[in-house]
Amino acid sequence: MQDWIINIMDKFGYLGISMLIMLENIFPPIPSEVILTFGGFMTTYTKLQAWGVVVASTIGSLLGAVVLYGVGRILSAERLGRILDGKVGQILHFHKEDVYSACDWFNSKGKSTVLFCRCIPIVRSLISIPAGMANMKFGIFMIFTTIGSLVWNTVLVTLGVVASASWEKIVEGTNTVTQITIIVLIVIFLISAFLFIKNRFLKDDDK
Repeated sequence: MQDWIINIMDKFGYLGISMLIMLENIFPPIPSEVILTFGGFMTTYTKLQAWGVVVASTIGSLLGAVVLYGVGRILSAERLGRILDGKVGQILHFHKEDVYSACDWFNSKGKSTVLFCRCIPIVRSLISIPAGMANMKFGIFMIFTTIGSLVWNTVLVTLGVVASASWEKIVEGTNTVTQITIIVLIVIFLISAFLFIKNRFLKDDDK
């Protein structure tokens, strides 16, 4: 995949960077670390400018975020609530109130959540879906998505410029961070699943 990404960037420049980052936001397994750090390295031997790579990648980030925000709006809390009112909710022991509570929490913490999560591998893309589900105001969503994306993109592009031909060492380091993030997410998921089962299923069994 890395060779394919590099070929696209070599051939299409800023446009290729925007398109790749947009795809990375929609499909997280595409590594933004490769795109951004190599983009920074490209500024050392092509006509590309670091600020141009940051702008192009941020535009791509926003386009991808809008797509996933739209997915969240299509899912919507109301739609999930209706589903959970039926047999699916009974089987999973989920209630529509759970969805509404999660959306209320997101609406109260949404700004900082979107901003912070845009700087975390994997999560930076997926955070757009709950933002859409919670019906977060689109303008607010875009502002904090832009700020978070600018921080992430600027840091990695700058590291690529500084590292120059050694840009792949930066990618190795960020890959380690990504792997740690995945492990943390799995642990959080397992703990949350355990607590949910304990509070819902075991309590029901005691009645």
